[in-house]
Amino acid sequence: MNNMETPTTTIAVITGGADGLGLALGTRLVRSGRRVALWDLNNEKLQAAAAILGERVITQIVDVTDPVATKTAADALAAAHGGIDILVNCAGITGRTNLKSHQVELADFERVMRINVTGSLLAFQAVIPHMLQRNYGRVLNIASIAGKEGNAGMLAYSTSKAAVIGMTKVQGKDYAETGVRINALAPAVIHTAMVAAMPETQVHYMTDKIPLKRCGTLDEFAAMAEFIVSEQNSFCTGFTFDLSGGRAVY
Repeated sequence: MNNMETPTTTIAVITGGADGLGLALGTRLVRSGRRVALWDLNNEKLQAAAAILGERVITQIVDVTDPVATKTAADALAAAHGGIDILVNCAGITGRTNLKSHQVELADFERVMRINVTGSLLAFQAVIPHMLQRNYGRVLNIASIAGKEGNAGMLAYSTSKAAVIGMTKVQGKDYAETGVRINALAPAVIHTAMVAAMPETQVHYMTDKIPLKRCGTLDEFAAMAEFIVSEQNSFCTGFTFDLSGGRAVY
């Protein structure tokens, strides 16, 4: 397969797209003229998003941990819209936090890994054949500063996001000779409902480590993510971008 890229204007898939980071990026892409498919399990939030964003949004109830569900959804989108050119893996959970490692329950650890890591892999495996068919695509895996440094009290989440970073490095190399670019983004604390649900002590611990001494905003996240999945980002793959207010220095 040659490495000439063929920009497309088919459709972008965002997992966990009903709220938080996924919805923020979906909103930005829709406003720039793209068609966006939001994958989520929360139908009420999906319908609320569709009512706000209009006809350019397609909502699909998809369990990203189910290989049949992800493949079925991706194949249906590609058939209806001529392909899929963007995948953003936003679906994720923190699991229980503010715990020492010996206090982490196996069931909670496995649930976090299943959604954050396996879910990202299955969505990727469902979408990548359609990108390879057109020899063009952009994949963005949402990681975290916790995956680089490890956040005390967040064993399951930190481990899962480190795995996402490792997966991105491999995928970038696996498809480097195609027109598909695969990168990750590692935010520090961003104002989302997921963060609001965490113990206050855990949020303070994370925020205090940020040199800018504040959380990031959804707009800041969406602006950077939009560039990463754009046609202009053509010479970068397998890389984890920083969005940490100066906390990450590598």
